[in-house]
Amino acid sequence: MTNNSKIKINHIAIHVADLGRSKVFFADVLGLQEIDEPFKDGLHAWYDIGGGASVHLIEELHLVPPLEISKTNHLCFSVANMDDYIENLRRKNCAFQDWAGEQGKIHVRPDGIRQIFFRDPDNYWIEVNDDF
Repeated sequence: MTNNSKIKINHIAIHVADLGRSKVFFADVLGLQEIDEPFKDGLHAWYDIGGGASVHLIEELHLVPPLEISKTNHLCFSVANMDDYIENLRRKNCAFQDWAGEQGKIHVRPDGIRQIFFRDPDNYWIEVNDDF
């Protein structure tokens, strides 16, 4: 691969059933910063996830998001202070679990990284870890 053919992530698109509800979750619960949305159609919202990449929420009026989604398929964010982040989730009444599904528990990987899992309003799995 030549230097001109490098690849990087640009965005992750997520199909949501209710854009307003998802915007509250992605801004208030996850803490992502909303950025300019070029379509201006009321069906999209974009959030900065660092490194020039973004998450695009797309409300598709004709389709319903899948009801059952495997935890193996997840979106992962890293935070500098896991304890503060978990306290914020508790204030927002956002339940979390470890990989095995134990509510309120933190999973510790073999390399010492702590991780938790929870669902967004459309049942997509979100991982947050402290590999910041």
